[in-house]
Amino acid sequence: MSGTLYFVPTPVGNLEDMTFRAVQVLNEVDYILCEDTRTSGILLKHYDISKPLKSYHLHNEHHATEKVMDDLKNGQNIAIITDAGTPGISDPGYLLAKAGADNDIEMICLPGATAFVPALVVSGLPNHDFYFAGFLPQKKGRQTKLKQLAEEKKTIVLYESPHKINTTLEQIKEFFGEETKVSLSREISKKFEETKRGTINELIEFSKSKTLKGEIVLIVNNSL
Repeated sequence: MSGTLYFVPTPVGNLEDMTFRAVQVLNEVDYILCEDTRTSGILLKHYDISKPLKSYHLHNEHHATEKVMDDLKNGQNIAIITDAGTPGISDPGYLLAKAGADNDIEMICLPGATAFVPALVVSGLPNHDFYFAGFLPQKKGRQTKLKQLAEEKKTIVLYESPHKINTTLEQIKEFFGEETKVSLSREISKKFEETKRGTINELIEFSKSKTLKGEIVLIVNNSL
């Protein structure tokens, strides 16, 4: 009888955001897949979880997926976690879910932390109809993607890193217009959590006035 594959969300910042069920599942599986054993080791130590950790990241997921499927077919129960958030949402996990579906493996995704949800809620922008775009392409296809998003008459949700935020804000101004309202959230659930709301010009001025740290979520109001 095949085992079960669990997708377990982990905190995007504050370690206390783990659910009781997530801790229980991680304590019960045979082993845990993770992006970085050092990062996940801190979380497991915090909750006194002693289970083998195996690397599963963007550079080895194609090769590793086959071995995971074999272990599941042999009855092992396995969990996948990422450095932060829900596996498969702008993080490794999709290939594993696709392979699980193709092989008729039981899969359970626990509800839990995902960075864009709290950012969208506190943005004050329309959230009844939104488009989650995740990270924009680094180079090739970036402007094409922005042009496509500008045609989506919905609230747009983007992830961005600190070193590209100024460029991205300038591109949002170019493709969406200078009257566009934007909300920027960073360090979600951490000590220095911060959300800045305003027009795109105000956000550009804010971003250039200080060195932003931590992963950033941008909410762009492009709804009708």
